[in-house]
Amino acid sequence: MKLVDICNGLEDPTDKWELIDSIGEGTYGEVFTAKNKETEELTAAKIMDASADTEEEIEAEYGIFKNHCVHPNLPKFYGAYYKKTPSGQTDQIWLVMEFCHGGAVTDLIKGMLKRDERMDERLIAYIIKETLTAIKYLHDNRVIHRDIKGHNVLMTADAQIKLIDFGVSAQLRRTMMRRNTSVGTPFWMAPEVIACEQQIDYTYDNRCDIWSLGITAIELGDGDPPLSELHPMRALIKIPRCLVKDFEKRPTAQRLLNHPFIKKVPKDTNPLRLQLIEMMAVHQQLGGIQQAPEVTTKRGKLNRPAARKSRRTRFPIMDDLAQLEHLDEDVLVKHLYERYQFGQVYTYVGDIMIAVNPFTQLNIYDDRHSLRYNHADKGDNPPHIFGVADSTYQAMLHYTQDQCLVISGESGAGKTESANLLVTQLTKLGKALNRSLEEKVLQVNPLMEAFGNARTVINDNSSRFGKYLELKFTPMGHVIGAEISQYLLEKSRVIFQAKGERNFHIFYYVLAGLSSDDDNANVYHFKNKTVYRYLKGGGNLTYKDVANMSINKVKFKVINKCLETIGFTSEEIHQMYCLLSGILHIGEVTFESLEMKHMSDTSKIADSKRTKRVAELLLVEEQELKEALTTNSVVTRGETIVRSNTVQQAEDVRDAMSKAIYGRLFNWIVNRINVLLKPSQDSSDGARQIGILDIFGFENFRVNSFEQLCINIANEQIQYYFNQHIFAWEQQEYISEGIDADMITYEDNRPLLDMFLQKPMGMLSLLDEESRFPEATEQTLVDKFYKNLSKKYYWKPLQHGLSFGIYHYAGKVEYIASRFLEKNRDTLAPDIVLLLRSSEMPLVRTLFERQLTRTGNLADARGLDEMKLQPVGRVVKQKPMQQYQKGRSSFLLNGNEDIPGLTQNRNKMTVASYFRYSLMELLSKMVSGTPHFVRCIKPNDQKTPGQFDRDKVMIQLRYTGVLETTRIRRQGYSHRITFSDFVHRYKVLSFNMNEDVEETAEMCERIIKTCGMTNWLMGRTKVFLKYYHVDKLDKELEKYHKMAIRAQAVMRGWIAKIKYKRLIARRWKSAILLQKCVKGWMARIRYRRITARRWMAAYKIQQAFRRQLAMKRYAEELSRNNKAAITIQRIYRGYIARYKYKRLMSTITIQSYWRGHRVRKAKELNHRMQMRKIIIAQAAVRGFLCRQQYKVIKARHDSKKWDSSILLQRWFRMWKKRSLYQQIQLYRSQQETRLIFFLQQV
Repeated sequence: MKLVDICNGLEDPTDKWELIDSIGEGTYGEVFTAKNKETEELTAAKIMDASADTEEEIEAEYGIFKNHCVHPNLPKFYGAYYKKTPSGQTDQIWLVMEFCHGGAVTDLIKGMLKRDERMDERLIAYIIKETLTAIKYLHDNRVIHRDIKGHNVLMTADAQIKLIDFGVSAQLRRTMMRRNTSVGTPFWMAPEVIACEQQIDYTYDNRCDIWSLGITAIELGDGDPPLSELHPMRALIKIPRCLVKDFEKRPTAQRLLNHPFIKKVPKDTNPLRLQLIEMMAVHQQLGGIQQAPEVTTKRGKLNRPAARKSRRTRFPIMDDLAQLEHLDEDVLVKHLYERYQFGQVYTYVGDIMIAVNPFTQLNIYDDRHSLRYNHADKGDNPPHIFGVADSTYQAMLHYTQDQCLVISGESGAGKTESANLLVTQLTKLGKALNRSLEEKVLQVNPLMEAFGNARTVINDNSSRFGKYLELKFTPMGHVIGAEISQYLLEKSRVIFQAKGERNFHIFYYVLAGLSSDDDNANVYHFKNKTVYRYLKGGGNLTYKDVANMSINKVKFKVINKCLETIGFTSEEIHQMYCLLSGILHIGEVTFESLEMKHMSDTSKIADSKRTKRVAELLLVEEQELKEALTTNSVVTRGETIVRSNTVQQAEDVRDAMSKAIYGRLFNWIVNRINVLLKPSQDSSDGARQIGILDIFGFENFRVNSFEQLCINIANEQIQYYFNQHIFAWEQQEYISEGIDADMITYEDNRPLLDMFLQKPMGMLSLLDEESRFPEATEQTLVDKFYKNLSKKYYWKPLQHGLSFGIYHYAGKVEYIASRFLEKNRDTLAPDIVLLLRSSEMPLVRTLFERQLTRTGNLADARGLDEMKLQPVGRVVKQKPMQQYQKGRSSFLLNGNEDIPGLTQNRNKMTVASYFRYSLMELLSKMVSGTPHFVRCIKPNDQKTPGQFDRDKVMIQLRYTGVLETTRIRRQGYSHRITFSDFVHRYKVLSFNMNEDVEETAEMCERIIKTCGMTNWLMGRTKVFLKYYHVDKLDKELEKYHKMAIRAQAVMRGWIAKIKYKRLIARRWKSAILLQKCVKGWMARIRYRRITARRWMAAYKIQQAFRRQLAMKRYAEELSRNNKAAITIQRIYRGYIARYKYKRLMSTITIQSYWRGHRVRKAKELNHRMQMRKIIIAQAAVRGFLCRQQYKVIKARHDSKKWDSSILLQRWFRMWKKRSLYQQIQLYRSQQETRLIFFLQQV
């Protein structure tokens, strides 16, 4: 379907959809979040120019969305729309699709790599499998995607994988049909797709998507594709040459689904998706990383998003509100609203920046944007916080004056984030000579946020202290160090938080990070999974809520890395963690009443195990800790009286101890950072500085206490400074210089500040006075306020009780005076101070041995060796109990003015006193530099991205005086330069550089007229210029600077050529001399080589001749030896033959003898057998004869019967023995015969 046909049948999108925010940009279009006006459903809208340049891409993407987006791994399609724009601009095509809240997998991977983490292989396999399923579906429907990459693989809120961006896809007629268009993103393109650009007859099929998917898998593992360090064009050349490109062997999507790696994914993917959801939450809470769109290529040409955006003007709205012709509040709000809807959150009002909090991460803070605003003119780029940083940096260099950036706005308006961006950009502009210093400076803000920021009901990252960061620069503009000043830390948040609020971030980070490791859990006693009282935040939080959140574990690692990068030692970090853990365990110490005779209201420790943990962490004696908590010492007439504390008093002592430890630890961290980032003495000569003020914004909660009063007074002071600089001082200078200018009215809050700070009847003075009376209560304090304060700014509610109201510049606020006196006194028991001073931990001793300044901060000891802590247990031994009791009384007798609440005189310092001095010091720092203002605006109270509450913004614009500021910037003269400075700075615009110009009004007027400027005024001693005049003068001056630079370049080139010619001449002489020496050396080398070759030839000839003679002699000798050998052999062979013959004859003789012997033995055997038979016959005969004879004898001699029998037996035995002997002899003869036969055979 052609583009014309597509556009004809489409509706206008503005009737149904409302754009919210820009979420990304590509080569052919930009993507916004869009809201359905009827259902409030959030979607994504891809907006493309309906032009000939993008016709193919629109047709391809629309066709695929319309026909194929029914697969679960493809985004849902809500329809296409056609928007006509005013004449002169290109019409737009809107493609509305499903909004993927999780973003691109590439952004998630890069965020993890930034935190030194890697994605598990099972999760990568899951993402690849889901993407492969979408690719298989497309291939089955004859579609080639041709742009598979991590940036086009998105995740929904429930971790479903979606494949997007079909702008370069191709619809095939057949499944395995081939294409030959070279298109895609260079690093992901298959070699055969790239080769199509050089080889016309080359083609490819849908398996090119498989290659791109493999590159995406590498990207998920390493964060970048192969060759990403190269230019895209070099990658296009290198990929086909270096990588295997036989795509015929590449598997299809169906085969790849059976790969073992893909089969790792279990059937039940819910656990993997839950893991991805948790990782996405961590990524988004840490700010995330949004990658700029990659450069794509089509038919050999690179397509860059910047080129596309520069060809059309999206929004015809003003960047500088001071240039508006018609000016009122509605016009201001309308312009801010329109800019906000299209992601333009920054707006100029002359030289003042207005920043509207987008409540989401924008893709405008990467390195590309940072370079874009680097040394750029104000009008060359849209308003940006980086532009403010650059103008401040340039002002410091050009005017050689200190600068001050004042960021103001109510809580949740984005002040802290703006301050972080300013620090980042200024650090990049400064280009520290020491790379490690730049890293240290960038780690300061995250560290201070962890220790000084907390969650409130209106801001999840609210600053609970004032921070003034001074970046130190050399005269050449290099960063050489930094210094932090902190004011008014809200210590009471450590022990108590209102409902819906939290403690300081660092406690949750430490608990999550240390409890996750068994060894650390044992060391810091986090083994028992306790929900600590100080962390419950006024609600019923579980241990999982405060400790097991992955975000807290990740941020603990980040903070630990910050501490190491800045330069804290491992021993210092360990002791800090001990103190933070100790504070949490102190909060768990509870008390119970103890009944004793003659005593009442006595307390004791309910659970000794808890105090034991605290004592182990703080390295103090457990018994001393128990006594310090449950008793107090009073000095009366030189004697020390120890009294028992009630349960309430003991709890107050416990909480005061926690606040004191944390407050002093915070001060020590600031001082330590200042020492580590302090510039060296050599580099600090002539140094300039840029101060950045980030302080808590105006607050108005449902319940406002002492902390909110101090915060709002501080904001009143900042507003007063703004009014004085923008309105009062400027108009006073008009009068003193005789300038006839229209006076602009503005809301002056000086009377309100006097009501707060004036002595002796100001609110803070009355609070201090009431705090000195032991019997004073909050009710008497409120009554005193009502009697003595101006009713113009002070009001009493109908059912006031302890309530009172103040009409602030930002609106009226109702305060509750409960615990005002207690918080103002901020008393710390002397026993606690002495106990902590006796600790074996060096950090604890340092915190409580050092004095406090008049602003309530820990005394600075920069450069001293004591700032570096020694390992625990190496400095002093712990005091025994007797020394503790002895020191207890001497401590009270001597007094300690450096600890609030210890002395009993009327001049002791209170929190209000510290607050007043802090404001004075802060104002003095701000006045010392030229101010630049950033006014932060909060668009809604729900922190919803894209929502713009006009009434809310209107109120903020009204009380901050933006309308009056715009008028005075348009009508007034913001730059007032003395004649001498003006002539010195701009005389080159009308006079020669060496010409002596008088510093008069006439000379200044001549310079101005030369530049063709109008609407300027001349005072008695100063030139009055509008803010844009200075920009024009600087541009004109920049032209001269460029010409001077060009002249210098030509002159330096000419000098360089002269030097070069001289150098060449010297080099020629040197070369000739060197050549002569070298040639001589080479000739000698050649001569030696020739001589050596000749000697070698003679030697070889001699060797051959000697070899010939030796061979001849050897042949003759060999002949003689052969003859002798033959003779010897003949004699030897004869000898051997004779010897063998003799042995043969001997053998024959032996055999003959042996055979004869055998014959004789055989005959003898036969003879013996015959003889045996004869003997047997003879024996039988003789036996018969004997029997006959026996019978005769028996008859004859009957009496001799037995004698005959015996005789016969003897004769029989003798015969038997003879027979046996004969048999044995026969057997032996047989054996010998066999042996002789065997020997003959052998």
